[in-house]
Amino acid sequence: MFKTILVPVDLAEVDIAKPAIDKAIALADWSGASLRLINVQPLLPATYMDYVPSDFDEQQKEWAEKAMKELAGKVPLPAGRVSTVVRVGGVYPEILAESEDWGADLIVIGSHRPAMSTYLLGSNAKTVVRHAKCSVLVVRE
Repeated sequence: MFKTILVPVDLAEVDIAKPAIDKAIALADWSGASLRLINVQPLLPATYMDYVPSDFDEQQKEWAEKAMKELAGKVPLPAGRVSTVVRVGGVYPEILAESEDWGADLIVIGSHRPAMSTYLLGSNAKTVVRHAKCSVLVVRE
């Protein structure tokens, strides 16, 4: 059924990703798929560059990679079937790019319950659903 499952994780809100991770683990276990956890670190606006160390972006990426490896270590699948990646940029463009680069055939993404702000402003999950070239499963908290 599925061979490659991509799961976006916001390290600031792991609780939202947890149900999606659990669902992806169940699907990967059932189908023998590989699982990749992705985190996207936003680009720091140039206006903040005077207020942070020159290697701030590198520090953030290293921190995120370490946190993602710790999270992957808790996934009860064989280590060879679980990987992580940290990308830098806009959330949904990087998720979509990783999906294509890695050849994901399913994206399992967590999402907030809909609220008025979501309807007016949109969400990353909504954009991933609209533009992904593979199947997308949205898991609510």
